[in-house]
Amino acid sequence: MLTMYTTPWCGYCHRLKSQMDREGIAYNLVDIEQDPEAADLVEQINHGNQTVPTVVFADGSAFTNPSLWMVKEKLSSLAAETSA
Repeated sequence: MLTMYTTPWCGYCHRLKSQMDREGIAYNLVDIEQDPEAADLVEQINHGNQTVPTVVFADGSAFTNPSLWMVKEKLSSLAAETSA
């Protein structure tokens, strides 16, 4: 499972969320405007910037504004590590 950090007004977030929904990718959604700790985490990942979408994977790695392809590749890689 991955976590996507977002804001309600972010067009890139809406696009990635729609793409992941179509692909059946499960995720947790966290609005950084409603969760100060999440906003702090996003800032740590993005060198002081609240850049969204920020996607954090189960292994703790993170992508900022990733493409759907990047998300799918990372999930595939994590699945392969788990099954190995």
